[in-house]
Amino acid sequence: MEKNVSASVINRLPRYYRYLGELLNSGVERISSKELSERMGVTASQIRQDLNCFGGFGQQGYGYNVEYLYGEISAILGLNSKYKAILVGAGNIGHALTRNTNFEKRGFELIGIFDNDPQKIGMEIRNLTVMDPKNMKEFVEREKPTMAILSVPRAVVNQVAQELISYGIKAFLNFSYAELSTNDDVVVENIHLGDSLMRLCYKISEADAKK
Repeated sequence: MEKNVSASVINRLPRYYRYLGELLNSGVERISSKELSERMGVTASQIRQDLNCFGGFGQQGYGYNVEYLYGEISAILGLNSKYKAILVGAGNIGHALTRNTNFEKRGFELIGIFDNDPQKIGMEIRNLTVMDPKNMKEFVEREKPTMAILSVPRAVVNQVAQELISYGIKAFLNFSYAELSTNDDVVVENIHLGDSLMRLCYKISEADAKK
């Protein structure tokens, strides 16, 4: 991937991937940037500009081969890598993520779950046994997962992250309602569900104001 690709382009790639997957499942073999733009609500020019960051993939007068483009975006996103991941925090959010997220289709293999609640340790979630965090160091150093999903209280999230970094974790998906910042060589995606709700509230307010 080119290093000068903007974050906004990268943020749109999963959406292209999702729509192309739906087209594939519907039996669509090729599509123009105009047709794709009408489905996605993104301008055709924006689609062409985004894809040109990685080589274009389209042919004038033909459009895009859906299966080929789907595969190329999958490769760009690294979805075939199957990075190992662990989950720390098997509460309501962590439990729901484990049961309802298809990690394998999104580039990851969930291999371990940890929680310090004695009532959760030993329980089975999606064929994985919840483990005591006391065993986390040994497990991470042995299995070498790349990423940790954090669903722990915000008061301890930085402490947990630093501990995991010392064991070799290189990436975090953070659901802990706190902004996690780490070294430059560690990748972090902070997920704030409350922010999404507030953005939705703003959009509803704006729509009401126009009535």
